[in-house]
Amino acid sequence: MRLITSTERLIHIDVGGVVLEGALGMVEGSVGLVVFAHGSGSSRHSPRNNHVARTLRDAGLSTLLIDLLTRDEDIDYETRFNISLLSERLVAATYWAGGDEETRGMNIGYFGASTGAAAAITASVAMKDRVNAVVSRGGRPDLALDFIPEVTAPTLLIVGGKDEVVIEFNKKAYGLLRSEKDLVIIPGATHLFEEPGALDLVSGYAARWFARHLGSAVKVA
Repeated sequence: MRLITSTERLIHIDVGGVVLEGALGMVEGSVGLVVFAHGSGSSRHSPRNNHVARTLRDAGLSTLLIDLLTRDEDIDYETRFNISLLSERLVAATYWAGGDEETRGMNIGYFGASTGAAAAITASVAMKDRVNAVVSRGGRPDLALDFIPEVTAPTLLIVGGKDEVVIEFNKKAYGLLRSEKDLVIIPGATHLFEEPGALDLVSGYAARWFARHLGSAVKVA
């Protein structure tokens, strides 16, 4: 049975004069909040991340999909790959969640896609006392290799079976991780998980991981 989202609102976070926009979806009774870090060229409107977010909300987890770059910044190719900047913005979003009346005190998880996964890994190290879990979808952990051994949050790496180069990046990251970890390869899936059923599998793995480590308002199979 689907839980009713009690609050769904647009939020704004001021980071040094730069205003970031996000969509906060609160689920009644939830104790976990998953903050999304999108890949390069993507945004909070990403159909793939929104698909995952809906599954997480169905599983009793609240979600925050936030644009870590402004529209002008996202035009710059180099800025899209500025992992330091992206992770700083993700940290700022985490502090925001800690101060907002609706999300204060919730267990925090990061869901990162592509370059967003590198930002999530980096930010989880900076926020190790606040971040309880990380999930990477088609991630580029090779862009955060120096931080991977310092990760303490349980980390799930999900990769498409046909995304051969990224599989190797994730296998290397898996070997460097010292926290609780798992690596899942979705057979037949490419980088964007556009194949029928592939994104459903990603969403299911993510929901179970976050429910396990953040807590859930419902029982997740």
